[in-house]
Amino acid sequence: QVQLVESGGGLVQAGGSLRLSCGASGDIVNIKTMGWYRLAPGKQRELVATTSSDGITNYADSVKGRFTISRGSAKNTVHLQMNSLKPEDTAVYYCHAPRQYYPGLGSILELWGQGTLVTVSS
Repeated sequence: QVQLVESGGGLVQAGGSLRLSCGASGDIVNIKTMGWYRLAPGKQRELVATTSSDGITNYADSVKGRFTISRGSAKNTVHLQMNSLKPEDTAVYYCHAPRQYYPGLGSILELWGQGTLVTVSS
């Protein structure tokens, strides 16, 4: 079974930085698109950023210029560098891979990580 595993969340003061990382377990083909969502208390889930295998990135307007998504050097890893953090960035951040066919598994899967909590204090 393939899983996405996140790390790097924590508590930081406003204006600080954190780096989230996500990697896929299991021997699978390259994941074409990886991204990050976040869920804050009382709010709807928000797409934060995505990156595709051809290098195209997209960001939510709320994080443009502050967050940077990048592929890791290891296969099927992605990072989210978060700078100039604000209290409103407080949320559980989830690594995500949209539906894709995995030949080794013979399945089309959408993948989610377990989430990592980011808390920004004012």
